[in-house]
Amino acid sequence: MTTSASPAPFAGESAAKVFEERIAPIFQSPAPSSCTRCHLATVDIKQYILPSANDTFLALREQGLIDLDKPENSKILALINRGADDPKAAGLISAKRQRAEYEAFAVWIKACAADPALRGAPKPEKAPALATKPVEVVRHARKDRMLESFETNIWSLRFRCMNCHTEGTPQNDKLVKEHGARVAWFRKAGPEATMDYLLASKLIDLDKPEKSLLLTKPLNEVKHGGGVKVVVGDQGYKAIRAWAEDVASIKKGRYTKAADLPPKDQAPKQFGTEAWFRLNNTPAAWNGKLLQVDVYAWDAKSGAWEKDPIATSDRVCGDNGWQHTVTLLAAPGSDRAKLWAKGKPSLPAGKYLVKAFVDSANKAQKDWTARIGAGEFVGEAEFQGRWAEGYGSMTTVDAGGIKK
Repeated sequence: MTTSASPAPFAGESAAKVFEERIAPIFQSPAPSSCTRCHLATVDIKQYILPSANDTFLALREQGLIDLDKPENSKILALINRGADDPKAAGLISAKRQRAEYEAFAVWIKACAADPALRGAPKPEKAPALATKPVEVVRHARKDRMLESFETNIWSLRFRCMNCHTEGTPQNDKLVKEHGARVAWFRKAGPEATMDYLLASKLIDLDKPEKSLLLTKPLNEVKHGGGVKVVVGDQGYKAIRAWAEDVASIKKGRYTKAADLPPKDQAPKQFGTEAWFRLNNTPAAWNGKLLQVDVYAWDAKSGAWEKDPIATSDRVCGDNGWQHTVTLLAAPGSDRAKLWAKGKPSLPAGKYLVKAFVDSANKAQKDWTARIGAGEFVGEAEFQGRWAEGYGSMTTVDAGGIKK
């Protein structure tokens, strides 16, 4: 139900009286405001209210949030109304509370517009400051932005979890009976439902993100029935920790200016798959080391390998072999990314190039933000990829053919 319906009739009350009766209680209330429909944290309608009615008016007017000629078109009303018709926002805050906030501001702004003293109030030498944060910080906390980050960093890793935590799979159904519903944190409804579940759970430690169960369980630092699924510094660890750190910083209000925000991620979109890739007969020197593979597709039109990898994966190398599921990569907004976002991401059979990187110096373990790159490159090899899904149908390459 939209909150843009006409507010309660304006009966000529003074702007100060309307503020005292309808706006001040919002400022004083400990309850979350309508902003929580669209934002994870860092923004609240209370940040647009000051203790003084006049100061609030001047601050909003100077920021262009009040339209005295057409009060119903005021930007502050559009901000409050945002997300009102989005069914996905249901439950985050009651429609009744959002409507009450909208109507309170609508009546107050109309009263301000009818007050000659307020309409003609001169611009102050120093306008009262609102408690709002920079627009970059506010936008960073938007839930749609967070969901996009979640899809890239966490949802794309779901196949690493071997279905143990995917709601509705036979293995998960068995584990739920043994350990309870908490093990079904990859929700059947998709990435948004999964993110919402995690944000409401105790799997993220807002004070010490690196100690979040979302990390310590797959590390097996806290006993994990599935054993070790990530190691410090690998792609899975980097993705989970970066997302958990960001959530904690937003929730705790640690971002106060644009410079506090993490660097804008220019990385490609990631799409998890159930396609396995294996390197046979790996050298003994690789044993126990983090091994990353980047896969490149052949561009028949240009007669060359594509510039950027189309798939990647990493895992600690075992004795004489390495294997893992691959994550597909596509430039944001590209036709490939759009195609994979709509359907089931997959690679066609054909000619590919694998580049292998071995972290012999354990630099990723020493610094989880370190990137595996040219210094760890050990060689490459062409191969024919089948990319059939399932552990028993993995594409295999003999590591003996990987040469610099």
